[in-house]
Amino acid sequence: MLTKAQEKLIRSLHRKKGRRESGLCLIEGKNLIDAADDRVQFIFTRTDTNDFDKLVTTQSPQGIAGVALSPSFTLEQIREKKTIVILDGVQDPGNVGTIMRACLGFGASLILIESADPTNAKVIRSSVGTIFTVPWIEMKRAAAAAFLSKADREIFRVENREGAILHTEQTTKPAILIVGSEGSGIQLTTEAPSLKVDHDAELESLNVAQAVTVVLASRRSI
Repeated sequence: MLTKAQEKLIRSLHRKKGRRESGLCLIEGKNLIDAADDRVQFIFTRTDTNDFDKLVTTQSPQGIAGVALSPSFTLEQIREKKTIVILDGVQDPGNVGTIMRACLGFGASLILIESADPTNAKVIRSSVGTIFTVPWIEMKRAAAAAFLSKADREIFRVENREGAILHTEQTTKPAILIVGSEGSGIQLTTEAPSLKVDHDAELESLNVAQAVTVVLASRRSI
């Protein structure tokens, strides 16, 4: 059975403050528990508590969840990847999780600026556990601007700007892709060539996760 202290801890992990103070995150479902591997601190099921449905965040929980150490990566690990994706103000947890999956699939790392917390349970679910393997760090906007000003690789802005083309502008060299939210766009003022994902006019727009996936896949194909 879960102790009262454990239940209190689990409830605290529903909030960003609780996750930051404890260095822990909530993982729900067997697949995510497997992905967290040796980071798992303890597991609980319906038989361990009468409040299971209140302790988890999913509407249809699988009957098993756990608490794991939040992953921690270094800037050096970020730089080891050929492509670095910078998310500038991407607040939707589902998009952030999906972008993490794309980063795993196409060999990229991730820097987050004022974006959804990667240890949020919805981000973890959307990432299908790749939060534990894809190198990511959070940065303040000023620190990110300084990082970009000293970057020893090409920089591209993924945005729907007039004259921007996807394939002819980018190269196979190590690169940084800056991506903004669908509502506000890129807020960083770093000047760089723009990459646009062309699509049929019948579609109003791709969401940010779809656009990042297409750009990452195109970099792998050239």
